[in-house]
Amino acid sequence: MAPGFVALFILAGAFAFAPPFTLDQTGTAPPPGSAASQASTREPPATTPADRPAPRTDQNSMAAHAQLLEKAKQGRIDVYFVGDSIVRRWGALDYPELLANWTQNFYGWNAGNFGWGADRTQNILWRLETGELDGVNPKVIVVLAGTNNVGAQPRTDSEIAEIAGGVKAIVDACRRKAPAATIVLTAIFPRNDNMAAMPAIDGINKQLAAIADGRRVRFLDINDRLADANGIVVAGVLNERDKLHPTLKGYQIWADALKPIFRELLGPPAFTDLAPPPTGDPSARRP
Repeated sequence: MAPGFVALFILAGAFAFAPPFTLDQTGTAPPPGSAASQASTREPPATTPADRPAPRTDQNSMAAHAQLLEKAKQGRIDVYFVGDSIVRRWGALDYPELLANWTQNFYGWNAGNFGWGADRTQNILWRLETGELDGVNPKVIVVLAGTNNVGAQPRTDSEIAEIAGGVKAIVDACRRKAPAATIVLTAIFPRNDNMAAMPAIDGINKQLAAIADGRRVRFLDINDRLADANGIVVAGVLNERDKLHPTLKGYQIWADALKPIFRELLGPPAFTDLAPPPTGDPSARRP
């Protein structure tokens, strides 16, 4: 790979003006203040446009932001994942089975996870603009964005355009922070907590595909491996409790799509890994 060549992978998430109901992997109600608890709480509709930065001001989200700011200063990060809970869970200490899958797939590529649960595009933009990508200089950035803007409900054409614009704003921010980047924009995953949301997901994905030029911005769509033509997910790829977050099988499908691109751009994984240690939900460390 040529020196200074940077690749940026964007996965546009699938839910957003009101966050979805989610459970932790035990199937029980998550503890108050935890990332899972925040994701399951119905917040009022966002008043900040999807393409404008806005912070999450609850104590746990601010603690997570501080944690990720420190993480960005550690080790070496060649592959930078950023987004919402679908990203976060994959590399989190509080989801050990998913973390083991993350390590199995990405060890040697120096991958760091900067996801945070329930984030909308506005919140991801704020984190990017408030230091979490500063000075990191990754070669690859994988982004899951927009899923909490869609929510488990239908969306109007104007809302679909706004959400797509929010994801594009994340692409623009990452290109500004990593100007040599090649961006891979990944389609929003299907979700089956409410099938009425699927037309909005399809509409956003069409607009995201139009952003890609095939060179500096690539569009990666794995949805035909996750669901049928009607948007009904393949058995076993999503969590049965929330029909939203991937299972190990779902994450492996995502990994199998990413790894050939990593090999193309970064070469084979090294025998050692220099990424910073994984982090998790700050509230999970408290009794």
